[in-house]
Amino acid sequence: MKFLKYILAIISILVVVFFLMGLFKPQLSYECEIWVEKPLAESWAVSQDDEKMPEWIIGFQKMEPILGVSGTVGAVSDIYIISNGEEMIIRETITEIVPNESITMHFTSDFMDMDYKFSIRVIDGKTKISTQTTAVGKGLISKSIIALLGNSIKAQEQTNLSYLKKTIEQNTKNYFYMNDAIIKIDQNSE
Repeated sequence: MKFLKYILAIISILVVVFFLMGLFKPQLSYECEIWVEKPLAESWAVSQDDEKMPEWIIGFQKMEPILGVSGTVGAVSDIYIISNGEEMIIRETITEIVPNESITMHFTSDFMDMDYKFSIRVIDGKTKISTQTTAVGKGLISKSIIALLGNSIKAQEQTNLSYLKKTIEQNTKNYFYMNDAIIKIDQNSE
């Protein structure tokens, strides 16, 4: 009987600690970065290409526009992700875009809300891509899970970015063919 009391006491303590984690650390903030051996404009174009997203976002299935023009401020889309064998829908709202520099988005799901900023710039001839994320669970259980799994959530973002690096560096799609044609036309008109 004493053994059962000890087990119940340990379980009770673990449950209390779990919920206290969510109370004392209600949000998770982290930053990740990669360096890419491609020009900034191409790196930006690949990162914003919906067709390339399955190559670098783990579990990405599809994106459905809901409101506004895709890729513009105010656009709302549902993103379908497979996570642990289950489909999850995350609603994305673009809140700010500075082309070839940054895009800021707000994501919401049944589990959490997340503010995400993707930035890109050239430093010493190399392209640096960085992300800043703040996630807040919806409810005490979600907050506690996020506090408990914070390192693995950050590790997944870093893995996604490493896949993005590979996708950018192996890119063969010409995103600028129209610009080349326009330049040639302008040169011929002189």
